[in-house]
Amino acid sequence: MSTILPALKPSSWLRPKYLLFAVIGLMLAYVIPHDESFLVHPKDPIWQHYEPFKWWLLPHGIAGACALLLAPMQFSDRLRNRFTQLHRVAGRIYVAGVFVAAPLGFYIQYFQERMGDPRSFSIAAAADAALWTITTGIAMAFILKGKVQEHRQWMTRSFAVAIVFLEVRVIGSVGGWENLNVHANETIVWGCLAFSILSADLALQWQQLARSPSGVRRHSSASPERMFEVPLGNPAAFACSPAGEFRNGKIVPSGSLATSKHSDQQSS
Repeated sequence: MSTILPALKPSSWLRPKYLLFAVIGLMLAYVIPHDESFLVHPKDPIWQHYEPFKWWLLPHGIAGACALLLAPMQFSDRLRNRFTQLHRVAGRIYVAGVFVAAPLGFYIQYFQERMGDPRSFSIAAAADAALWTITTGIAMAFILKGKVQEHRQWMTRSFAVAIVFLEVRVIGSVGGWENLNVHANETIVWGCLAFSILSADLALQWQQLARSPSGVRRHSSASPERMFEVPLGNPAAFACSPAGEFRNGKIVPSGSLATSKHSDQQSS
């Protein structure tokens, strides 16, 4: 009989994907109280700065938060397989969030030029918004054409651009650069944007390299175990194979089968 070994799968809790999402969760837990605490403090002095464009900031913040929170769900294999409809709905909300948050983020930064911010910062915001919407739009176009693998790749790139929002705030805060001039923050934005797509492609290549080989033992064509394996291909091709000839009594490992067949023909 054939010897088939079960595929050895690594522990689902040790996947690099979960480690990455844990890091993103830590960044989110750090950014919310450190940079976004003004949302629950109406008397925070920063509201005076946001007052001229607060009604643009509200839909931008809500749409961006929906995109950031729903994106990790899109990379869950279990959720995608068990709750397909939920996966599709969450994906549509993510796409809608991107197409709302990205252009509004650029407009808000452009609006702040009137308050003294340099034009170069608006260009950085425009590059961020364009990169986010383009990667998301390509991902959506692929899934509409039924190309799932390409869709996943571009969704990975889209999410890599999305977390620039978190990376800029964490780097600026931990490094102490957030208290410097606006050009320091602009430099952080450009740096995170430059590495966003590269980091996404590195993650995609790492997944391909880390894929475990097939768990089925590969046998030589002359081994008895391989001759008894059930074929999955063309039946006609199998009939011409060594395994097929063995089952038809043409190949004799011990001499018993052909002898009995020959004797039956003579007796008839």
